[in-house]
Amino acid sequence: MKIQGKSALVSGGASGLGAATVRMLVAQGAKVVIADVNEKTGKELAGELGSSVSFVKTDVTKTNEVKTAVAEAGSRHGGLHFTVTAAGIGVAEKVLGKEGIHDLGRYQRVIQVNLVGTFDVVRYAVELMARNTPDEDGARGVVVTTASVAAFDGQIGQVAYSASKGGIVGMTLPLARDLSREGIRVVTIAPGIFDTPLLGALPEAARQSLGQQVPFPKRLGQPKEYAALVQHILENQMLNGETIRLDGAIRMAPK
Repeated sequence: MKIQGKSALVSGGASGLGAATVRMLVAQGAKVVIADVNEKTGKELAGELGSSVSFVKTDVTKTNEVKTAVAEAGSRHGGLHFTVTAAGIGVAEKVLGKEGIHDLGRYQRVIQVNLVGTFDVVRYAVELMARNTPDEDGARGVVVTTASVAAFDGQIGQVAYSASKGGIVGMTLPLARDLSREGIRVVTIAPGIFDTPLLGALPEAARQSLGQQVPFPKRLGQPKEYAALVQHILENQMLNGETIRLDGAIRMAPK
């Protein structure tokens, strides 16, 4: 599908992978709604990028806020064509650690944000996409979800995070099959180690060490490289029902 003139929603779009995606979409001529819990950075990014971008404060664990953000994308820009889900959190905790067993509340929180939150955004978004006039290939929209290499190579202490991202991988194909009759494609990206705000708090030596674990290129991934893959997915009609690793060939060690 052509990106220019289309409407997009990016959850988690205020920073990191989501913000890079918002910038790419605007550069390609799309109109974008940023849905993010971080009001300050979301409004700053929207203000920087101009009238083609708006911000809606959105906690993806709150269905009413998700519904409002999706409705804003549809009403403000005359429909919704692209949805990218990049909102997510992590927790490092062993199932049986020195202080006892894994806290159930923290496990549930990660699942609720990463997996349930992703599905909630998708279900409301595709309801709008299905109303679009199909193009010459019968296409009405594209959904790009964000998993992680932890879905496949979960490390010690990543049981909650890996479960949440594995769930996103697992629902990719059935989502694509469910939505095929509507002309809506679904593709998941599983990033490796990327230079996002989550890693930004680490000392430079630690960041360099993480980058050296990548076979090639020996560095952290850049958010713009994630956004470049999103662009290709949106434009390439044959990409559907698949999870694409974007990781420099890394396979995570146990720790």
